[in-house]
Amino acid sequence: MFPGMGIDPRKMQGMLRQMGIKQDAVEAVRVVIEKSDGGKLVIENPDVQKIDMKGQVSWQISGDVREEEAGVSADDVALVVEKTGASEEDARAALDESKGDIAAAIVALSA
Repeated sequence: MFPGMGIDPRKMQGMLRQMGIKQDAVEAVRVVIEKSDGGKLVIENPDVQKIDMKGQVSWQISGDVREEEAGVSADDVALVVEKTGASEEDARAALDESKGDIAAAIVALSA
């Protein structure tokens, strides 16, 4: 927490508790944050800490972050076109309507 200070982690936890701060590790495989624009932040191999400061809970998350943009990928559109014979425009519309669910888009265009 404080590089180069040589503080024992157990002593640090004790000091935090004295200040009314409780920190717990949360075992997680992946953390996904859905953004208001429809995109997502995906954090793989996360280190998640729940921090309770006198009843105010906050979260500290670190890990390998990647961002997923909103919308459907060109590969998904190409797959739906290939499987259904639909136009790219129709395939994209079906994927948008199914919220990116490829199987649902294929079924909708095959009916």
